[in-house]
Amino acid sequence: MGGSIPVEELDKMSTLQVLDLVQERLKFMGVPSQDHQLLRRRVEEMEEIQDQARETLEKLSNALDKLRSPALRVGTFLEIRPDGTACVMAGGTEYVCAVDPTLDKSALETGTRVALNEAFALIGILGLDTHGPILKVTEVLADGRLRLGQENGAAEGVVKRAPHLRDVLIKEGHEVRLDVTQRIALEVLGKTKRTDRALTEVPPTPWEAIGGQETAVKGIRNAVELPYLHGDLFEAFQHPVPKGFLLFGPPGCGKTLLGRATAYNLRQQIKQKDGVDRPDFFLHVKGPEILNMWLGESERQVRDLFQQCREKAAEGHLAFLFIDEAEAVLGTRNSGRIGSTILNTLVPMFCTEMDGLEALNNVVVILASNRADLIDPAILRPGRIDRKIRVLRPDESGAEAIYRIYLGNGIPLETSVRKLAKAITQRHFEQNDGSRFLEVTFRSGKTGYLHRGDLASGAMIESIVERAKESAIARSIETGKLSPLGLKDLESALAQEYAENELFPPSDLTEDWLKLTDFDAGNVIKLTPCSVKPRGPSMSNAI
Repeated sequence: MGGSIPVEELDKMSTLQVLDLVQERLKFMGVPSQDHQLLRRRVEEMEEIQDQARETLEKLSNALDKLRSPALRVGTFLEIRPDGTACVMAGGTEYVCAVDPTLDKSALETGTRVALNEAFALIGILGLDTHGPILKVTEVLADGRLRLGQENGAAEGVVKRAPHLRDVLIKEGHEVRLDVTQRIALEVLGKTKRTDRALTEVPPTPWEAIGGQETAVKGIRNAVELPYLHGDLFEAFQHPVPKGFLLFGPPGCGKTLLGRATAYNLRQQIKQKDGVDRPDFFLHVKGPEILNMWLGESERQVRDLFQQCREKAAEGHLAFLFIDEAEAVLGTRNSGRIGSTILNTLVPMFCTEMDGLEALNNVVVILASNRADLIDPAILRPGRIDRKIRVLRPDESGAEAIYRIYLGNGIPLETSVRKLAKAITQRHFEQNDGSRFLEVTFRSGKTGYLHRGDLASGAMIESIVERAKESAIARSIETGKLSPLGLKDLESALAQEYAENELFPPSDLTEDWLKLTDFDAGNVIKLTPCSVKPRGPSMSNAI
């Protein structure tokens, strides 16, 4: 056997191959093959066991090598350098690292987590992180970088965008999530929470729907509509466009209604002139809603209000910022409670935002107050709130116009709207002992009286009409047929409205009553509610 096959070739054969060779030669010698087959099967089983043992040993050896090897570092990939190396941030330090040539470099994205070996070579890609600090964008720089911080104690800083955010629209006020190194913005989470004060649509309120305020309406139209409709004339005369105006007067006389009507009618006027329907954005907020106990939160809300309006104006909307009860948030800086400094910071913040507005081409600011004397003079100076429009209580003709508006909506009436409105107005404004409501003591020593008509308001007239409707509905239910609203219903509602005193102070403090009147506080010593007197003669026969 050894003579026919070289020893070198035999050494290269496996045990089973040698065994098969021996079997072939034993066939010529007449040796039985059963013994050979048994031997071969035993040898084959031994080789399989050896192979399994070898594989198990290799796995154990590899596991042991991994346990003995140092841990890999996790870093944040920044960029690929021209020479093929990578800039990586790890442990607060920036490194220039070699890159494993087997890695797909196209999968490396700024902000991606990567694995670094003990030699700080980049050997693995771990993907984008899913957690990290959240900060608010305070400015979007010209090159697309984001300026963050300056709120909630966060330090100010500038970060880059991740490649997948390169074309994403990010605005001031958005919140972004950063990587652990706080150098790269990885995700846009949206805007910070804002109080939803915006009216999606200003209700149709033509000027004709506002009664008894002709002087105020004229002042508003001159202050707001003319600069929009005749901008060329304002530019030719170099006349500055007002940035905002103040509506002041007793409560319930239509200041909020006038503000909404301003937005609606300006939109209609521009549509008629240019044929362009610019959507309106009416942001209505009450002064006390802005006040917050947390340091800096009130100032943030003021900035946020103006920012919302600026964003809408930039999108082509007619942006209106209407602040009701303005004296609560913009009061004189020495009028706050003892120890309170909130007004000392809110007023300068509001002034700063007003100074940043580009006239009415940006935002129309409307303040409403029934105590304009408490608003800080810095707010009301020319250049900020340029126009002060007084909203007076309606006189008799104005009250009649308001009655006609609330009675003229298809309501079932005993007679015509004109006759019914005229009759109840005369009843409302009659002056006799039964209609006296306030006794006024002047500094000169004289004494006078305010009657019910002297304290009339649009809100009160609306309430009187609603009470009369309730009376007519109850009568219709009782009789089983439609009973139209008549003068007796209105007279009863008028008496109830003043008797219940819902709109008036429950005390006889002069200061509280002065808020509801048009008197100069310096000329009045005392205002005292009159005792209830018998009502005057009915005017039902006037119809």
